[in-house]
Amino acid sequence: MTKHITHWIDGAAWGGVAERRGDIHNPATGRVTGTVDFASVAEVDQAVGAAVGAFASWREASLAQRTRILFRFRELLDAGKDDLARIIVEEHGKVHADALGEVARGQEVVEFACGVPQFLKGGFSEQASTGIDVHAVRQPLGPVAVISPFNFPAMVPMWFFPLAIAAGNTVVLKPSEKDPSAAQFLAELWQRAGLPDGVFNVVHGDKTAVDRILEHPDIKAVSFVGSTPVAKYVYENATRHGKRVQALGGAKNHMLVLPDADLDLAADAAVNAGFGAAGERCMAVSALVAVEPVADELIVRIKERMAALRVGAGCAPASEMGPLITRQHADKVTSYVDAGVEEGADLVVDGRGHPIDGDDTADGFWLGPTLFDKVTPEMSVYTDEIFGPVLSVVRVASYDDGLALINANPYGNGAAVFTNDGGAARRFQHEVEAGMVGINVPIPVPVAYYSFGGWKNSLFGDTHAYGAEGVHFYTRGKVVTQRWLDPSHGGINLGFPTHT
Repeated sequence: MTKHITHWIDGAAWGGVAERRGDIHNPATGRVTGTVDFASVAEVDQAVGAAVGAFASWREASLAQRTRILFRFRELLDAGKDDLARIIVEEHGKVHADALGEVARGQEVVEFACGVPQFLKGGFSEQASTGIDVHAVRQPLGPVAVISPFNFPAMVPMWFFPLAIAAGNTVVLKPSEKDPSAAQFLAELWQRAGLPDGVFNVVHGDKTAVDRILEHPDIKAVSFVGSTPVAKYVYENATRHGKRVQALGGAKNHMLVLPDADLDLAADAAVNAGFGAAGERCMAVSALVAVEPVADELIVRIKERMAALRVGAGCAPASEMGPLITRQHADKVTSYVDAGVEEGADLVVDGRGHPIDGDDTADGFWLGPTLFDKVTPEMSVYTDEIFGPVLSVVRVASYDDGLALINANPYGNGAAVFTNDGGAARRFQHEVEAGMVGINVPIPVPVAYYSFGGWKNSLFGDTHAYGAEGVHFYTRGKVVTQRWLDPSHGGINLGFPTHT
């Protein structure tokens, strides 16, 4: 029997009949495992209405009340992490260890949000002018929206909604229709944690739902993660309707390997960062920039590790890489392999022939780890965000050439350097044009008390996700200037000038 996923509005599963639905697949087998309702404008309006209705009382809840609920949510999430990971494996396809890691990184932000009172503290200046005090406060915005991608159906929403809720906002989440069940699981956890009805709502669907969110007058802010073209679309349309926006877009993350680097460490990093979660990560390494003369030796070590990589269903304990999310996406990524060959790159490892473990995987959405060498900047395998298990090696003559290549790229999400030279590492972190930098770390995703976000075409809007920037995104500042006359002196000023 297939499952049916519907919206979560005002503390309950939606009871209507959807005009449109989409199929949910198990990417490892290719089978349809369920259906998900697609929201019309009416359902989005209903969810926003619930968020509007809940905001008036939720913003008045004390910080102590909010954080108690957040702590309960955190405990429920911890207790249910294996169940949530299994849901992710079934619908996204990533291996169970990756799914557990995703939940853990989302939980970090929940834990950070439990301490939000520290970040909502205002400032106070006594006697800013004669008899006048000034203080600042931060207040919630109102109903906010989160539009999240398929590749991290639990973690990415948790980058946003814990802080939004902790700060006193209400939330409408629009998850990916490709793997929607994680959002339902999280909504039910919030209810069990005691979150008031209407504070957290979920609507499923496609562009119809997104467009209504972007234009709805009661949505005050939009947080988005996805491809650069859609991030730009979200930013332009939401800001046109007066909303605050953080739209995190695509990436072409580079890993620069210098001649003095530990090549075993670099090879391990390239395989893990290039092929983990089948390359469907916005922080995946897709361009390995090798400063000669290390390329040949490094490629030998990467090939050895790729040959041993176990590809199979995410639920299988031995699997190290799972399938791609849909058949259409697998076909698209495979077309880049064809294009790389046609454009003259050296296909060192052809993932189209990689063995797939398991007896029930023949119809799954598979492409094995793929490695190109002698890639040049005009080739599509370099210029495009492939979002799959395709790693391209670009050879350069010097550090300066490698840095220039990275900085010329229109994306600026993450970049890493592998070296044992502290001076080179310090220079790289200072000079590279990327929002997140790794030194001998291939996937430099910041911990929850810093903030996540890129530069250039990887970010539209000024505010990064979570951390202190996330708190500021979901609040607005207010400055109060006050003077109180002293009743012990007849309600008059003490005789001092009222202005400095």
